[in-house]
Amino acid sequence: MITRPLDGFAALVTGASGALGRAIAVHLAASGARVACHYGSRPEGAGATLDAIRAGGGDGIVVGADVCERTAVDAMVATTLEAFGQVDILVNNAGTTRDGLIARMSDDDWDDVMATNLRSAFLATRAVMRPMLRQRSGRIINVTSVMGIVGNAGQANYAAAKAGMIGLTRSTAREVASRGITCNAIAPGFIDAGLAADLTDDQKARALAAIPLGVTGTPDDVGAVAAFLCTAGARYITGQVVNVDGGMVMA
Repeated sequence: MITRPLDGFAALVTGASGALGRAIAVHLAASGARVACHYGSRPEGAGATLDAIRAGGGDGIVVGADVCERTAVDAMVATTLEAFGQVDILVNNAGTTRDGLIARMSDDDWDDVMATNLRSAFLATRAVMRPMLRQRSGRIINVTSVMGIVGNAGQANYAAAKAGMIGLTRSTAREVASRGITCNAIAPGFIDAGLAADLTDDQKARALAAIPLGVTGTPDDVGAVAAFLCTAGARYITGQVVNVDGGMVMA
């Protein structure tokens, strides 16, 4: 019998209705994990993700929740625990943008992005903490962005939230390391899906010029890294930010 590195594991992926979340969920499932595919407002997207998982021989469920609200997040984790009996992996991938220059940015645009991108990660991390601490194992992955490292004009709210996720990642990693739990972040660069797919040809050309590899990334590039960080091969990696960006940001 062929075993896979995540056989017997259970995962929760927020924002699994979009291209990036779908790739992460599918890669986790292909490695053997059962996956709870979260959606905020697009159940059909999460359903398509679950269909893709099952087409590859995997299994999972669909869960809906407003990840900005504590009670909804707690209920989502409870549903996942009820379905799988455990939560071994959490991927905080839910996110949004409300772009605009700081001088013109509304309070609501700032608050919405901070809540969806950063508060949600805090709420979900706190919700899975107790079961992970009890089982003395777990993998938490926060999907941040290279914009949280270098910033971007017109995206102060998004960049601030993503930078906050990096701080959350490192603080979480320090708090839970003694219990066998790791916490890492993935910082995608120019991924040819989702938000980047809406760029004009001129914007895409300028972005490509800043990428040493000279090509855009794909959601599968991110999904493969997420799956690896959940395996035993990554047991000694925690508190790190893995840039998946073709060399766009080198530190």
